[in-house]
Amino acid sequence: MPLNIIVCIKQVIDPEIPASQFKIDPGTKRQVQGSHSLVISAYDQNALEVAIQLKEKQGGKVTAISVGAATAATALKSALSMGADEAILVDDPAIAASDQQGIAYVLAKATQKVGTFDLVLTGCVSGDWGDRAVPAFMAEELGIGCVSFVSRIEAKDGQVVLRRVVEDGYELIEAKTPVLASVISDDTNTPRYPKLKDIMAAGKKTIPTWKAADLVLDPDRVGSGAARVAITDVYLPLKESKCEMIKGDTPQEQAANLAARLRELKLI
Repeated sequence: MPLNIIVCIKQVIDPEIPASQFKIDPGTKRQVQGSHSLVISAYDQNALEVAIQLKEKQGGKVTAISVGAATAATALKSALSMGADEAILVDDPAIAASDQQGIAYVLAKATQKVGTFDLVLTGCVSGDWGDRAVPAFMAEELGIGCVSFVSRIEAKDGQVVLRRVVEDGYELIEAKTPVLASVISDDTNTPRYPKLKDIMAAGKKTIPTWKAADLVLDPDRVGSGAARVAITDVYLPLKESKCEMIKGDTPQEQAANLAARLRELKLI
């Protein structure tokens, strides 16, 4: 059966930057972008790969949606180059500083505006804040089921079978569509490298931008005024290290002194 799939992606600062270059703006309590490159959040890429594989097997359509600034169009074009059919950016100052529930509400309204859908896929956790709440909130907004930590999805007999990772293995869940799944990384959903011709084709496409008015958003549910979660402080942890030389005239004496010191520190 052909599947209409929505994939929610988030653009984040490349997490591979050296720790020494990671900086926090004390005013906004956000990571400073500076000259660092922006990428699709890692688990969102896994979700996108799952969607594209399903489309290749079953037919259908993949639509990527992102809520963010104008720069997020770059991430959406990356999604197009990987194999998404359409991409939509939701960018409006009224949405800025929304919390997890606010973003989930916006994504749900954008998904409904796209039209009929069978699957909504997200990453299992955001690549910047480490947030895991948006998928569940979004499913609630859409009034559909939510399955978390999914590594693989197959279409079968008018349903989908989701492989959900659990502590001691995995479980298979059969679900009627529409359903939302948050995706975890797996050796079967490693994001593909787009071909040069697909990158060039995606670069020529125009990404439509939807505003709050286009989605008929309730102003009382978005923005900093509607946020139920307040970020009081964000800081870089200080890591201190020191080296202590263990003395001894022989290896045996050094070993004994080391053991004594470790016992003193209550490490053994």
